[in-house]
Amino acid sequence: MNIRQINEEYSVSGQITVDEVDEIKALGFKSIVCHRPDGEEFGQPEFAAVAKRAEELGLKIKHVPVGPSGVTPDAVADMVDALEEFERPMLGYCRSGARSNATYEHAQRQRG
Repeated sequence: MNIRQINEEYSVSGQITVDEVDEIKALGFKSIVCHRPDGEEFGQPEFAAVAKRAEELGLKIKHVPVGPSGVTPDAVADMVDALEEFERPMLGYCRSGARSNATYEHAQRQRG
């Protein structure tokens, strides 16, 4: 897991595993947003499995998938909702972290 801090409230990472959710919690993250669609790559953990472990640990988690069409208005709106509703610091993840970063940047512009 390669976590890159964007600012005080938000960091991004490539794909995480169910086992890494414990480490994410230990690092002090309060919430997680997944920007990766299920089934994008063979062997990728399903969002539901990651979400189950996150919820067991008391972390808030949301699925805001960003597919081949890029960051959509719906994804931005869902990300704005997550930023307004979830405690931070927040970790966003996808395959490499790029979509998580882009979605966050769009949401920040919308938030003003």
